[in-house]
Amino acid sequence: MRVAVMYSGGKDSTFAIDFARKKGWDIAYLISVKPTRTDCYLFHFATVEHTVELAKSMNIPQIYTTCDIADPKLEAEIVRKIVESRIEEDPIDALILGGIGLQETQIKSIRDALFNSGVEVFATHTGENHTSLMRQMINKGYKIIITQIAADGLTADWLGKELNPQNFELLKKLSEKHGFHIGAEGGHFDTLVIDCPMFTKKIEMLETEKVMESECSGFLKITKLRVKEKQIDIPIF
Repeated sequence: MRVAVMYSGGKDSTFAIDFARKKGWDIAYLISVKPTRTDCYLFHFATVEHTVELAKSMNIPQIYTTCDIADPKLEAEIVRKIVESRIEEDPIDALILGGIGLQETQIKSIRDALFNSGVEVFATHTGENHTSLMRQMINKGYKIIITQIAADGLTADWLGKELNPQNFELLKKLSEKHGFHIGAEGGHFDTLVIDCPMFTKKIEMLETEKVMESECSGFLKITKLRVKEKQIDIPIF
């Protein structure tokens, strides 16, 4: 199967690429949309601009564009135009999203927009347990940084924090106490994967800025970073 992937740089879209590769699917390209405003319905806001380097590190072609509207139907039209503009020279069978399928507005809007194109739209891990998926990512060496928060119980301390087995359990307790989804389905928080086994290069954050809109709502700006080649250990026989 030949697919494209909606790629925000976050944990779920990165894991979707991982999933597609393990399935043996041909990934034609990634679609990354950077909003110019924080209230878009379908796209992550924080740190999407850094997907450009990450896509290169996976050696996958990327289509990167911006969005200045906040309407799910009109936002989905951006995706439709990208897919249909390439359908002759670079046809795909499906456009895949990360997550477990709870992002209903995103899936329905994009599915409706692509209906006449005959392109299937689905989330790679629909119906699976997100706690288990996140533990899998962390255990596989995904370096997951929280880049945006919008939920009671999440404060500025979480912005820029890398998830590990210990603080993930704390995050899980907070999600149970305050009612936000542990996998961030619904936009309770967003993430950026700065390193994982698929990357040939990794991002090192050198300077960041936290922009808070309220006590429990804000986002991270990476103001200075370094893209670093990863050292690959070659066994000596």
